[in-house]
Order: sequence, then C-alpha cells, then structure tokens
Amino acid sequence: MDIHEAAAAYLRHLAEVRRLSPATVRAYRSDLDGLATACGDIDLVAVDLDKLRDWLWHAVQRGDSRATIARRTAAVRGLFAWATETGAIPADPSLRLVAPKRGKTLPKVATADTLSGVLDRLASAAAEGDPVALRDHAILELLYGAAVRVSELCGLDVDDLDRDRRTARVLGKGSKERVVPFGVPALRAVEAYIVRGRPSLLARRADDVPVPALFLGARGGRIGARAVYDLVSRELGPELGAQVGPHALRHSAATHLLDGGADLRAVQEMLGHASLGTTQIYTHVSSERLAASYRLAHPRA
Repeated sequence: MDIHEAAAAYLRHLAEVRRLSPATVRAYRSDLDGLATACGDIDLVAVDLDKLRDWLWHAVQRGDSRATIARRTAAVRGLFAWATETGAIPADPSLRLVAPKRGKTLPKVATADTLSGVLDRLASAAAEGDPVALRDHAILELLYGAAVRVSELCGLDVDDLDRDRRTARVLGKGSKERVVPFGVPALRAVEAYIVRGRPSLLARRADDVPVPALFLGARGGRIGARAVYDLVSRELGPELGAQVGPHALRHSAATHLLDGGADLRAVQEMLGHASLGTTQIYTHVSSERLAASYRLAHPRA
C-alpha cells in the first residue's frame, strides 16, 4: 500500500468509523497530503522516523505555528497507528516523533457588562421589526445563552427547540447529540424572530420547498457559518478590540458559568467536551481574573 492509498483509507476510517467532524477530516487530509508530497510516491512501509522528522523540520522552517505542527504530528501518528493495527505495516515509525508543546493561549472573553451592552443594542434594533435585526439578536442571544458552537447553531431546526423547557437539541462533534439549556432573554429573542422575522426571510426563497432550519440567510435558506462569523465580528469585535468569531461567545459563557459557581462537570456536559481537560482552560481564565483582581485590590498584593 503506497502512502496515498493508506492516507485515503485512513481518512475514510476517521469519517465513517470514528465519525470525526468534516472539518477535522479536511485538516488531516491536508496534513497527510503534505506528507505524501514530501515523501514522494513510496510505499507506506518505506516511511521511517527520519523522513517524518524532516517533514516536520521543514514545517518549522516555514514558520508554521506550534498548534499546526502539533496537529500534523497527531495526523501522522494516527495514520501509522491505524496502519500498524490493521497489519498494513509491521511497526510504527511515528512512536518517537515528538511534537512541540502548544502554547497556553487563553481564549478571548467578553465581560458580562460588555455582552449586556451588545445584546441590549441588538434588542433595540430588533424592536423596530426588521427581520434581519430580529434574527441577529436571536443568534447572539442563543450563542451566548446556550454556549453552542457555530456549526451547532447553524444546524438547528425549528423543531429542535423545546420552548416550554427552554432547551435546544444540538448535533455536536462526532455527530453526538446533546440537549442544552438557555435562558429567558434568549427565549424571548428567538420567539420574536420566529413570529416576526423568520416568515419574512422564508418568503425570500425562489421556491416553495419547506425549510426546517431555525435561522435563515438573506435568500431564505439555512444560514451559513460565514454569515454568523461576520455578524459576531461586526457586533462584538469593536468591543473587545480584536477580530473575534462565535467561539468568543462560547468562551465567555463557559467562563461566566464557572465564575458564577457552576460545577466543572456540568459545564463540560453543556459544552459537549469529550475531555474534562478541554473544559478546564476556563478555570485558568477565571484564575487569571481572580489574580488580576487581587493585584489591583489587595493592600498587600
């Protein structure tokens, strides 16, 4: 089996058996295509540790980030571990391949006051009845109120909402379904959008095909992630002084939950993290805030 065939079979395994997200599979495909190009048309068994190290060294020389190199290392290790398990190769040459440690970068978090100001401004705009303003207000309220990923928000159908219980059924990474709660402000914004905004957007469609999607784009179809990114960047970016996307609202929600005393395991379940370690980064954010407050306020800091 040459390296191209092996990579293709491994990617099918990731998508069909392990059910990794399409974005993860695309990233791994790019990484393994790069490895195949660097090694040439050779059999997988001919790829040794030196070839793998050379490939990563060239990535470092190009100035690739630590996170990118770490992901590429993970992609290669996964490929060779799978190939060893399936008997395609007798031994795994990637076992001693060392990836650089990722830098500890804390996520961008907006304060509760900042978000209240942004959401109040959007609520005022939505009160005038413009369907796009109603939709935009509902999107930001739900992103923050339910701490969902942008892909989960875009994938929501109207029937996924339980407005009596104030919960939403979302499809997360690895096609794992979970139910997340949201608050009264998000419920009010979503209901106003469904009643007064969504029908107007739906009427913009060129056909009469029913659309189950909760949030609709300018032409009446399911809204895309790019449009949501642009919305959040436009409304929240100036407040944080940086270019931010929907994940900033998820980060903020998780941090505010922990600041308010929520249990770490409960936050993990709400966010849909497979590992508690992924959720724990938000305890670092809270700790940084506590340390900053201490240094400013304590007389013996």
